[in-house]
Amino acid sequence: MKNAKDYLSEANALVERVSVEEGIELHKSKAAIFIDVRDSSAVADSGTIDGALRIPRGFMEFAADPESPFYNAQLSRDATIILVCGAGGQAALAGKTMKEMGYENVRNIGGFPDWRDAGGDTEAA
Repeated sequence: MKNAKDYLSEANALVERVSVEEGIELHKSKAAIFIDVRDSSAVADSGTIDGALRIPRGFMEFAADPESPFYNAQLSRDATIILVCGAGGQAALAGKTMKEMGYENVRNIGGFPDWRDAGGDTEAA
């Protein structure tokens, strides 16, 4: 039987973790799609990465599926996608889901507080 630690270990092994500094460079060059996978109340409390899509982890399968009526047309399986959450766990799990759905270049930048503290561009909810 699997536990939460098992799921997280699998996700972390599959989804590359990138540094905040690398993420900031990708953001500045507009070379990636950023997605905040936290729920709306967490984003409302802290803000998010400037221009990030807001797709809660529990909704990712619907937003990432082109056959779903809830598909987010801003997503592309060919794009570099950078996921962020509160500390990195939800981003890793969402990234694993996206990889299983055919998104090749998905990365986990970790927690939004790290982004904000490193001086990454932010926006209010």
